[in-house]
Amino acid sequence: MQLVLNTPGAYLRLKDGCFHITVAEQSKLVSPKKVESILISSAVKLSSAALQLAVESNIDVVFLDKFGAPFGRLWHAKLGSTTRIRRGQLIASTSAEGLGYARRWIQQKLDNQIDFLTTLANKRPAKQEQLGVYINQIQIIRDKLKDVHLKNGASAQADLENTPNLPHAPCPVPLAADSLRGLEGTAGRIYFEALSFVQPEQFPFHGRSRQPAKDEFNCILNYCYGVLYGLVERACMLSGLEPYLGFFHTDNYNKKSLVFDLIEPYRLWAEETTVYLFSQRQVKKEMFDKLQNGLTLNKEGKQAVIAALNERLDTAMRHKGRNLARRNIIQLDCQAFAQELLKIDLEREPETE
Repeated sequence: MQLVLNTPGAYLRLKDGCFHITVAEQSKLVSPKKVESILISSAVKLSSAALQLAVESNIDVVFLDKFGAPFGRLWHAKLGSTTRIRRGQLIASTSAEGLGYARRWIQQKLDNQIDFLTTLANKRPAKQEQLGVYINQIQIIRDKLKDVHLKNGASAQADLENTPNLPHAPCPVPLAADSLRGLEGTAGRIYFEALSFVQPEQFPFHGRSRQPAKDEFNCILNYCYGVLYGLVERACMLSGLEPYLGFFHTDNYNKKSLVFDLIEPYRLWAEETTVYLFSQRQVKKEMFDKLQNGLTLNKEGKQAVIAALNERLDTAMRHKGRNLARRNIIQLDCQAFAQELLKIDLEREPETE
């Protein structure tokens, strides 16, 4: 389970080997064996003993800002990190192999978008035709991803010079990355235009907005994304991956580029949660507080959103021949990816006589 502390004045401490949570006049004991993570999103009191119990029990403690984005966390000392995995990650980050992974994740993201819009279209006969147009546009972009040929460094440049008129000649990694970003960005704009098309009239939105959100839809979606970022970052660290070394998103100072890369196939779960909260009429204006330039979720809103998102994350789906809870899929995928990077390092290891 996931403990969520979002009430100002709440107190988390240790009692009888368990977490003791006090909120106003109510209290509750929770065994650490039942807790996978603790999310702290407002001013609460924490005892050092409770934090030590979390660390020793391999429980992730994540601190969220008012937008739901993680700004700090406590790590335990049992990380699965190895030098070889991160060395393989470094090799891939500067080669066509890394961009090949990025293309795979983007294609999964676009496949998810197509499937989700198809589901929405089947349930909305009056809007089916226009949704079909959006779906077709994203399908065309997805197919273009295959046309971006990847090749390393000087050999790719030589191919470009020798075959200047061939549209699908292999691209150097930086040029291929720009092509992928352009395709992914165009698909994203079409996708959110489609989601805006099915949004209830009383809660309209026009494109993405962040920190702060300009509307209720983006407010909820940003909060859900924030929770997913935390799950993906945790899975990275437990698998021995370096969150700051990505393949597709730019490596700016203090930016967890790999987290932004890896989250792409899982964004759908945040988007489904958000769309269905609105379509099932569970969203109220009272769930939001106004900011100077936008909106933020208040306590009531965060409780409703995190409950809906956790329900989706805890629901099993078919994945690689197994029925797995969505949140567990993230960890398993990261572990499998770490093993692929380990093979890259082993393949590059010089032979010794």
